[in-house]
Amino acid sequence: MTTLMTLKEPISGRRVVLAMLLAVNLLNYIDRQVLYAVFPLVKGDLRLSDTSLGLLGSAFMLSYMVAAPLFGWIGDRKNRVHLAAGGLVVWSLATAGGGLARSYAALLAARSVVGIGEASFGTVSPGLISDYFPQERRGRALAYFYLAIPVGSALGYLVGGIVGQRYGWQSAFLLAGIPGLLLTIPLWRLKDPARIRNSASIAAPRGSYRLFLQNRSFITATLAMAAMTFALGGLAQWTPSFLNRMHGLDVAKGNTIFGAMTVVSGILGTLSGGWLGDRMQARSPSGYLMVSGWGFVLGAPVLALAISSGDLTTCLAAIFVAETLLFLNTGPLNTVIVNVSPASSRAMAFAINIFAIHALGDAVSPAIIGMFSDAFGLRSAMLITPVAIAVAAFFCFLCCRWIAGDAERSGDQSLPCS
Repeated sequence: MTTLMTLKEPISGRRVVLAMLLAVNLLNYIDRQVLYAVFPLVKGDLRLSDTSLGLLGSAFMLSYMVAAPLFGWIGDRKNRVHLAAGGLVVWSLATAGGGLARSYAALLAARSVVGIGEASFGTVSPGLISDYFPQERRGRALAYFYLAIPVGSALGYLVGGIVGQRYGWQSAFLLAGIPGLLLTIPLWRLKDPARIRNSASIAAPRGSYRLFLQNRSFITATLAMAAMTFALGGLAQWTPSFLNRMHGLDVAKGNTIFGAMTVVSGILGTLSGGWLGDRMQARSPSGYLMVSGWGFVLGAPVLALAISSGDLTTCLAAIFVAETLLFLNTGPLNTVIVNVSPASSRAMAFAINIFAIHALGDAVSPAIIGMFSDAFGLRSAMLITPVAIAVAAFFCFLCCRWIAGDAERSGDQSLPCS
């Protein structure tokens, strides 16, 4: 028997919470991406190889994924809102600290601390949203929340590109770090809702790793996200440099164009994916996975065209189409992770998910692309990303075999059972 707590929060209150978490998530991605926007400037100023440059992004992701399990354990036991607010302070100060760095080692250390701060927010925020919104609206709510990925990333490229070109890359970090400090108190004052519990989640051991290792849907969805993260993490870090080297665009212009395309394609893809996912899920237990999988299948060859084309117009058009298709997965795949995880252990679920997708994904892909670029050239190195997208599609379709049963065992009733 399943017993659910009633969601008593008014709809207007839920929207305020979603808006606040979205705003913080925007800053999350601005502070991540601003580094990649100024890659060419940092490379020239500090005289770095592409391998060393890629390690700056990998250092952030390594600290992010290592810190995530600790924050997941804390988040299932303590106040999630206060944990997220504390992380916001840490990563905002560390981002600004990057602007004070005068050496490679200092910048590497600052970016590592940014990863620790952001890990606290990343592990608890999806669970917060799922506890504020009813199951039938969860996919769209998370899609709105994850609009921060394209919009925040684009703003990071714009801030980094324009400010970095005019005033230096240190100024870009200083400017990006300040807004987070202003949102700390409003975030701290949000209410941490009681976890929505049911008989399955109460019976499950809190924070048990074994629980997730036995969950085939959780594992295959996480592997799909890891392959996607490998590709998108590498693209996010190297595309501005690719446009600079392969097509002759300066830092400001290249980042402005790429940022604008990312905003439009990201909003279109993320919202469409959330809407399509909820509609398809009403018809089939694998609806979310089918939307994500087919987005990957269609996006991989278009991405290969974007990288291989020597014509700027063709390259940019293909990047736009590929980003739109790839962003379809954002709401659906994260909703799958929520739906197959017991409510009492969702912070731990996302901690494990974060550790895995970054350990196998963008903690290593920037450095790998950098090493391949030093050996074979940047264009050839980036062609490994469409292959990773195809792998993500494979795991999405494999997950379809088990999703209904695993969601039922988690106690979630948002999935129809076949």
